[in-house]
Amino acid sequence: MRCPFCAHPSTRVVDSRLVAEGDAVRRRRLCEGCGRRFTTLERAEIRYPVVVKKDGTREAFDPDKLERGMRIALEKRPVPAEDVEAALRRILARVLDRDAREIPSKEIGAFVMEELKNLDPVAYVRFASVYREFKDVGEFIDAARAAKGDER
Repeated sequence: MRCPFCAHPSTRVVDSRLVAEGDAVRRRRLCEGCGRRFTTLERAEIRYPVVVKKDGTREAFDPDKLERGMRIALEKRPVPAEDVEAALRRILARVLDRDAREIPSKEIGAFVMEELKNLDPVAYVRFASVYREFKDVGEFIDAARAAKGDER
């Protein structure tokens, strides 16, 4: 790495430590040209696919938007935060496992529905009512039956 002070092309790492719950590395470096020390922070760069929405428009995948949607569905429900975070990690892993440049929003919604169905049936129905844009009570009842595992 180039020194930010003198632009010397060679520096060496004198100390490394994990930070931020292990998802980053803090490194102390020493410039071999001027002898000054500086700190760098390394994180993995994750390239999420572009989301293709129902109307054909495209937008950048936003993990925070995914989390907000799930938390709204789970609002005031007795689901431990650790379970929600684990579900979010599984959804993000599935999105990245596709190894594609684009992913339909419908597919992401299906991942969320699957996780919510396992976490909390009420949250599943809440999310489904918005995601599937229910037009009548019958669709709501069908989703409630699916949440219970009663697929009549």
